[in-house]
Amino acid sequence: MPSYTANTRDMQFLLHEVLNVTAAGVPGYDELERDFTEAVLDAAAKVASEVLAPLNVVGDTEGCVLENGVVRTPTGFDAAFAAMKEGGWTALDCDPEFGGQGMPYLLNCAVGEIFVSANMAFNMYQGLTHGAYSAIHVHGTEDQKATYLPKMVSCDWTGTMNLTEPHCGTDLGMLRTKAEPQDDGSYKITGQKIFISAGDHDLAENIIHLVLAKAPGGGEGTKGISLFIVPKFMVNADGSLGARNAVSVGKIEEKMGIHGNSTCVMNYDGATGFLLGDLHKGMRAMFTMMNEARLGVGLQGYAVAEAAYQNALAYAKDRLQGRAVTGVENPSGPADPLIVHPDIRRSLMDQKSFLEGARALTFWGAHLIDRGHKAGDAAAEGLVSLMTPVIKGFLTDKGFETCVLAQQVYGGHGYIEEWGMSQFTRDARITMIYEGANGVQALDLVGRKLAQDGGKHVMAFFEMVKAECKAHDGDDRMKPFTDALKGASKQLQAAGMFFMQNGMKNPNAALSGSYDFMHLMGHVCLGLMWTRMAKAAYAALDGGASDTAFYEGKIATGRYYMARQLPACAMHLARIESGADPVMALGVDQF
Repeated sequence: MPSYTANTRDMQFLLHEVLNVTAAGVPGYDELERDFTEAVLDAAAKVASEVLAPLNVVGDTEGCVLENGVVRTPTGFDAAFAAMKEGGWTALDCDPEFGGQGMPYLLNCAVGEIFVSANMAFNMYQGLTHGAYSAIHVHGTEDQKATYLPKMVSCDWTGTMNLTEPHCGTDLGMLRTKAEPQDDGSYKITGQKIFISAGDHDLAENIIHLVLAKAPGGGEGTKGISLFIVPKFMVNADGSLGARNAVSVGKIEEKMGIHGNSTCVMNYDGATGFLLGDLHKGMRAMFTMMNEARLGVGLQGYAVAEAAYQNALAYAKDRLQGRAVTGVENPSGPADPLIVHPDIRRSLMDQKSFLEGARALTFWGAHLIDRGHKAGDAAAEGLVSLMTPVIKGFLTDKGFETCVLAQQVYGGHGYIEEWGMSQFTRDARITMIYEGANGVQALDLVGRKLAQDGGKHVMAFFEMVKAECKAHDGDDRMKPFTDALKGASKQLQAAGMFFMQNGMKNPNAALSGSYDFMHLMGHVCLGLMWTRMAKAAYAALDGGASDTAFYEGKIATGRYYMARQLPACAMHLARIESGADPVMALGVDQF
């Protein structure tokens, strides 16, 4: 069975030596002293290793079962969910007014990585609830907040988001679910939703569905969509549960992975719903959930890969195969361990350098969210809006690729279920698809985010990269980082210039290169993160840090990324500058 140990050492490095949280000037960050964050992360790591990780294979093999209209979760999930609730893990960054602990989103993000790595499918039950909580917290009435949020913070009640229908996914303007207004101010919701994660289960007393539907008078397209709170059980005036609402599970989807999470077809047959936010403004309310969810999915992409990498690394150290080309390194054994071979090293370095860069980028994104929400920093809000499709799209693409690399280290054993590597690969695959498929993330980045607010956010990012490089002028140790980052940043700017010069007269010229642009920008972002991490590592060594192996390893890993991964930026630029013609050359009937 696979194992997992939370990499709290690297998390502490990012929090206190790269982000320098206690001096960041964000409300609440002054409480994030090193001893405090260490205690929280160590406690989360214990829950992950002792409670969640042992259930990962159980959830995968048993899956969820629909019995008499109720979904039964895998063996042990109910006890684990109770332990999560009792430990307060579901309430970490929620509003204290509703029973939350009020900690920064950044810390919740770090803890979330640990739980996802241990058991992604299980963590989705509370993860979806957090998104629904956020939407109600921002857009709900005072009465709605008082009714739903305390129970959702504790996860006595869980939450979902209902967007997709059988005939429409990304194109929500085509949705058919109807909302008919009633005399008492409620609505009757009728329609079918599919792919609803945690749509039904036996872990909570009630499930609060947030459902997109069209109410009369909204017009065509997404402008006519509203968002509704539709509880599984109606809530009485005193907060107790009443009658079962007219919402039911049609079936549990048969999926490639995340078997431990109940992905349901949901049928709404005149179910009672309550408007959340403004009428016909449902997309704005839903995107409160979507933006948080997209950063969370980016986290999932690398968190599952982290678990896969840890197991591949252990296997590479233990499995004896062949001899090192430079001479025997295990003379007492019949062969040398896999890790002596350069191609295995390449694979492991690809994995390690991506994972540590991805963690840094996600933590920085969470820090920007905190800076925007807690400190009212509009520039941070704009920057994280720009980064969200990159974090979601690039990190999940590369996270899946990393899982495949980890699986490959095992050779044939990686293809056999008993080793567990198949599950990591299957579970990671969904991250590239849900919460907006990665092609849509690329279109959002190029079609909307680059030009947002007159392009000032992407220009601010370029200035940030430039300033980071300039700060190390004269430091020869940093040249492998700054030289590579400068070159990659220039290639990213050249790609943006190509879009500006060609996109208006031929939109396909921009959209054909959008996916490459997302990856190009992802590499630049990780290059920036590695430059910052190298700076922090050198500072620690200069200061006489005792943990020299950690810091020297950090620098060597960063140098690997800059030398072996950033050159991909030139390839992506070449593809972008080839324009639309190679992509659009064939007629439809020529495929």
